[in-house]
Amino acid sequence: MTAPKVKPIPDGMHALTPHLVCAGAADAIEFYKRAFNAVEEMRMPTPDGRLMHAAVRIGDSMLMLVDEFPEMGGHSPKALKGSPVTIHLSVVDVDATVAQAVAAGATVTMPVDDTFWGDRYGQLTDPFGHHWSVATHIRDMTPEEIMKGMSEMTAKGGPC
Repeated sequence: MTAPKVKPIPDGMHALTPHLVCAGAADAIEFYKRAFNAVEEMRMPTPDGRLMHAAVRIGDSMLMLVDEFPEMGGHSPKALKGSPVTIHLSVVDVDATVAQAVAAGATVTMPVDDTFWGDRYGQLTDPFGHHWSVATHIRDMTPEEIMKGMSEMTAKGGPC
């Protein structure tokens, strides 16, 4: 008798899953529960109490977390004095989600506003130094319409 075929991508996972190093992963789990309605899936503490692995589900996606392990090269954004990575979160109500995240301890780095690419969009930094963009798609646009909107924004001295 042959063993059943194992799925290369398990149910509930996507091809790409963020894995965050946090200074205080257990505290990060609690923050993500309050900020983004995360549901804890699992945690694996080491004998010294640090989390070697943990996972929460936000919406339909998994987010994996680990505590800092500097002795193994694992450093959080706080230890590195920042992060070049932004995690994008698509939600039904960006205004409510950003307000909830701020109430939980996040800092707004770009206020929510309607964008030229068809999203209502804002950016946050969580208490662990990770950057988040949060958006609700509000209108479908062609690539030409998006390019025109970007050109108009940059002509007015916008960010690009």
